[in-house]
Amino acid sequence: MTTLLDGYREHIVAAHKQPLFLLLVGFITSFVCIRFSVRMIRAEVRWWFGNVTPGGLHIHHMVFGLGFLLVGGVGVFATYGGHPWIDWFGLVFGIGCGLVLDEFALILHLDDVYWSEQGRKSVDAVIFGILFTALLLVGYVPLGVVPSQETRWGLITVISVNALASVITLIKGKMWTGLLGIMVPGLSWIGAIRLARPSSPWARWRYATRPRRRARALRRERLLHRRADRARTWLFDLIAGAPDKVPANHPAAHRVAERMSARATAHLDAHAARALARRQARLADRRSAAAAAGAAPVAVGGAYGAGGSVAGPSLGAQQRRRAIRAGRNRTYAVRPTGVEHRSGRHPHLRPHTRRIHR
Repeated sequence: MTTLLDGYREHIVAAHKQPLFLLLVGFITSFVCIRFSVRMIRAEVRWWFGNVTPGGLHIHHMVFGLGFLLVGGVGVFATYGGHPWIDWFGLVFGIGCGLVLDEFALILHLDDVYWSEQGRKSVDAVIFGILFTALLLVGYVPLGVVPSQETRWGLITVISVNALASVITLIKGKMWTGLLGIMVPGLSWIGAIRLARPSSPWARWRYATRPRRRARALRRERLLHRRADRARTWLFDLIAGAPDKVPANHPAAHRVAERMSARATAHLDAHAARALARRQARLADRRSAAAAAGAAPVAVGGAYGAGGSVAGPSLGAQQRRRAIRAGRNRTYAVRPTGVEHRSGRHPHLRPHTRRIHR
């Protein structure tokens, strides 16, 4: 413990990095606490307090984070950055950073995508903010600028090459390598030399006429980047919780709803078609029975049965009636919704057309 305290006084307090250290502490603490809180709310734990909803209005913790940011930023300027105020305001500012960046995806999409796949951008922003602050605390500075260097042209060359390499790395689709390369010069140079990701702007511009290079990029994507993405997804699920599989406002949910609606409509149309066919069959049976009964006295020989009684309906009509009473499933062609259906006449019925006598 004494060694840690001595190291803290030597590397943090003596180097005038205590405000930045407290900012980092507040950043990490607020992010961990708010993620624990929202995961308890998502799990519907009874003993944990829920969302802040005065009057039915859901207030996101980003609003409280903006308040902390204002208090910390204005407080530093109001106290002229004097001690010990700058240390406390640095802690307050770090708490605000954690609360705001935890809902970075909501600000970016202007939609409540906290537990969706788009909400992973918030975790990316928080992790990058923590790494950026930690590198500043360790001693790294953006683009490799070192104030004690005397060679002016060499410093300008290092800054220019590192900035160009970081931009190329970002265009090649390697976000983490490009962003961390701003702080660590050699990292962005490696990302700028290697192949781009197939979905990046660089691949669309440069690999369209180079099929071999595009094939190499696709092969590397399958072998390396997908494994890294799976590891990154596992880590983010462990830190921030797994997103919803099919969120309510995701396009996939709309596609599933459309498919279910189409199936329900087709089922209703098929049911209506079966009912219509049954009604037409019953009507045809009645008409055929009436026609047979009306023609029985006029018929000769075979119109009467063996005992002299009038013959009943035809055999086909009896079979159709038995099939309808037994409730057998019949298959009928169902037309798609929106197509006009014209019910045709029964094939055994002759059309009744009046003749006009002039």
